[in-house]
Amino acid sequence: MTAPAETARMPALAIAPGTAAGEVLHLAEGLSFWGGVDPATGRIIDAHHPRCGAALAGRIVAMPTSRGSCSGSGVLLELALNGHAPAALVFREDEEVLTLGALVAERMFGRNVPVLRLSPGAFAALAAAPEARIAADRITGPGLDLPVTPLGTAALALTDRDRRLLAGEAGRAPRLTMEILCTMAAAQGAPALVDVSRGHIDGCILHSPANLIFAETMMEMGARVAIPTTINAISIDYENWQRSGVAPDFGREARRLAEAYVRMGARPTFTCAPYLLEDPPARDEAIGWSESNAVIFANSVLGARTAKHPDYLDLCIALTGRAPLAGVYLAANRRARRVIEVALPAGIDDAFWPMLGWLAGQRAPDRIPLLVGLEAAAPTRDDLKALCAAFGTTSAAPMLHVAGQTPEADAPAAPDADRAALSAADLAAAWQALNTGGARVDLVAIGSPHASLEECRRLAALLEGRRCHPETATIVTLGQAIRAAARAEGLTDRLEAAGVRIIPDLCWCSITEPVFPPAARVLMTNSGKYAHYAPGLSGRQVRFGSLARCAEAAVTGMADGTPPDWLAA
Repeated sequence: MTAPAETARMPALAIAPGTAAGEVLHLAEGLSFWGGVDPATGRIIDAHHPRCGAALAGRIVAMPTSRGSCSGSGVLLELALNGHAPAALVFREDEEVLTLGALVAERMFGRNVPVLRLSPGAFAALAAAPEARIAADRITGPGLDLPVTPLGTAALALTDRDRRLLAGEAGRAPRLTMEILCTMAAAQGAPALVDVSRGHIDGCILHSPANLIFAETMMEMGARVAIPTTINAISIDYENWQRSGVAPDFGREARRLAEAYVRMGARPTFTCAPYLLEDPPARDEAIGWSESNAVIFANSVLGARTAKHPDYLDLCIALTGRAPLAGVYLAANRRARRVIEVALPAGIDDAFWPMLGWLAGQRAPDRIPLLVGLEAAAPTRDDLKALCAAFGTTSAAPMLHVAGQTPEADAPAAPDADRAALSAADLAAAWQALNTGGARVDLVAIGSPHASLEECRRLAALLEGRRCHPETATIVTLGQAIRAAARAEGLTDRLEAAGVRIIPDLCWCSITEPVFPPAARVLMTNSGKYAHYAPGLSGRQVRFGSLARCAEAAVTGMADGTPPDWLAA
């Protein structure tokens, strides 16, 4: 992703202005605040991050950009509200997720977390400094004296309707959301806003009080969606949470959060895989989605167009039907800037694709890659779903291309594209990194992102005539639409007869105890996304493998500790 040309001409651009002072914490590797930072303390909990355990609170945090989930904006808002936020955030590249959280914290709640974007040279100087002071017009510190330029929005071309919304003619909520949209558009170097046809809300998980406070504040301001809008997975089984042992206070607040978005006009779809619904976006359709896996799948596999909008900006877009005309809304910005040569092993199974996505994100943490060498492969839609989801945990990019498999992969790479490679040894190392748990499996977790109908069919076939181990919980999370289709085929009866628990509405990145079995110490999953996030989100050890291996673990209670044959060959 490239920074606007404006940034290249100045050392420091204040996206969210403010003042701060403190120790500089330089993170050489980007960080997802969702699943990577404890929202209650501001401490890094991503077990795969080199600075795991470091405290962000009160420090000037400098990193190239963020990565991972769109929900990081909600984590930052919670930190701002509870007093554990960084003193300031400083980036070298484009960054939207944490920036948006900072804007909401300041515009709606008066909690200031300055956000600045620095040129590469200025960023390197700040990263090397032990401490710094940020003022309205300068950054100073040992060896530092950098002028700061405020972000301007005057160059943004607006329609008459945009201006009416900014003037408050449609009410306070549309005015506030249009102000935020204009600031984000200017930060991205967008010349204008673009109409979008549909939205998808991601900020509906009750990971902290901030999401509920934001949603109900917007609802009380009279917010109402202007375009068809779906809702992401939530934190409870919407209809049956009272029978699942969920603490009453948590259950009521989680349902209030979901209901706030429904009352604002969004459809109660409650799925993190909206592309599995009956009306997925068409190629080149401009949409306004949040949720990292959904965005990456929509862009990469469907050929639709959406930025990886952070939580809360998704509602701003849904309320106005407008999004910044920047990033991958523009054809030129959808071209690959890194070509990754992949050594395709013979005889791969479905575990290959999430591992590949996880590694590809590490190789291209800040740019769109083109994966070559996979032309002879035959990935299913579920394989590509797993690829995109895992890619989103390690990369900030909103899409990827797979030669011979995705609709825009034949477009020429950008002129400045470089090259990288993924070898069999890299895949073996990834398998080891995602398999750090013990052999005894207490929980098999399927459905991150939400399970498809095809995955339900495969799991039912793998468990046909068998029973899950009595000491190994096996849980599938899925959307209501897929559950209804699975029920119509008799799949839910077959899975439940084998001992599988089927839970709609919530997903593994939002599940909490006691729905998450409290006694479980080691979980196994076929999801690269959840294998990455689970240690931080659940505090459990993780095993990873194909759906077939997960089914075997469900029956035997044990994980096969050997690498798959295609990896060991």
